[in-house]
Amino acid sequence: MMKEEMVEIKVKDDSQNEVDENPKKGDKPESHEKKDIPLEKMTKAQLLDKIKQIQETADENYDLYVRSQAEMDNMKKRFQKEKQDLIKFSNESLVKQLLPVMDNLEQAILHSQDEDSLHALKEGVELTLKVLTDTLEKAGMEEVKAVGEPFDPNCHEAISEQEDDSVGPKTVLQELQKGYFLNQRLIRPAMVIVSKNAV
Repeated sequence: MMKEEMVEIKVKDDSQNEVDENPKKGDKPESHEKKDIPLEKMTKAQLLDKIKQIQETADENYDLYVRSQAEMDNMKKRFQKEKQDLIKFSNESLVKQLLPVMDNLEQAILHSQDEDSLHALKEGVELTLKVLTDTLEKAGMEEVKAVGEPFDPNCHEAISEQEDDSVGPKTVLQELQKGYFLNQRLIRPAMVIVSKNAV
């Protein structure tokens, strides 16, 4: 009988220890609790420590701000330089493509110094014009259609009107100066003479 009682007591003691070692979820040990002391209740040493922490945080934030401003200034300068370079060298590709046109014109002038050079000069100029036209077409240039087309004020500029019964009114009869598109944008209208009804 005595042995049984002792065993029971031991089991009870063990379970009590388990309860003590594993507190409920809501309970927190006092050592882990961190309480913010109101400024009014802080000691002088605690206030000085708090000021020191705030000053360190402020210094870090100011340092970050200064670095960010410097980085933004550097980015602005870099973008400005890139923009200037882009504007300055935007036509570099086109200029390189036009250099052969200059070469051909120089050759044509050189050959025109001979006595029998008229035919050679004409051929040289025609070849140069073809090279120039091909180069500009590759760059996106397109000729405005004019002669025989209905007059379009969006891409034709009428210089005068002329009576002509062979075509309908407001038809382009003659092109005095060619017009051009660049990538579907009109850069120069065609100067034309337009038909009108006979009076």
